Amino acid sequence: MRTIILETLYEWGKEPYRKYVSRKDSWDIPISDLLKYPKISLGFHLATFLLKYHFEVQPKLENRDVLHVLTNIGTSVHEEIYMQFYLFGNGKRNIGLLAILLFGILIFPDYLKHFMEAFKRGRKAFRFYYLDFSKMLNQPIRHIQHTFLIN
Repeated sequence: MRTIILETLYEWGKEPYRKYVSRKDSWDIPISDLLKYPKISLGFHLATFLLKYHFEVQPKLENRDVLHVLTNIGTSVHEEIYMQFYLFGNGKRNIGLLAILLFGILIFPDYLKHFMEAFKRGRKAFRFYYLDFSKMLNQPIRHIQHTFLIN
């Protein structure tokens, strides 16, 4: 039940976020083009992530998927909350993120220790959440992870 509540809140908040909060332009790149990047690149890994989870490229939300790829954090509801704690530790601040943290603690109190581990992981990495990953699609994923201490 708690998973359904958060999934519903996410779906309701996705469009307002895209419309009013996200200042980024859409990348306008299909998965088929991402697959043309070298196998070691961020672009190729992004394509395989999208295919693995049966996702489509969502305009103005592309960075969210890249963050999953770089951090190796899954897409279940509690993993999405884990990701937000990671990003909070990495320095990201916005009202949507804070709301997710609050709801995550209230709805999944049994995961609090796990969420705090994500926060600490995010703090150890150099700030990277704000980067324009569309310009890094050809870069080797391991190079990006190593440079920013993403583990």
